[in-house]
Amino acid sequence: MMGFGAGLPFFVALGFLVLGPKRMHAMLGQLARGKAEFEKVNRSLKSQLAAELGGPAPGAREDHDETVP
Repeated sequence: MMGFGAGLPFFVALGFLVLGPKRMHAMLGQLARGKAEFEKVNRSLKSQLAAELGGPAPGAREDHDETVP
């Protein structure tokens, strides 16, 4: 069975045939905006959850000033 990556050119070609280049471009733009909004909400939710649990935010660095003897 072929994976999604192998079938991607087929789906893009099918989209161009069914929708046409202008509508396909508009749909891909909406999809990209939706993905960006989803990632923004996901980051916000992760940082709020980390703040509620008392841990550092994901991706935050912890700089330690202590030296180990």
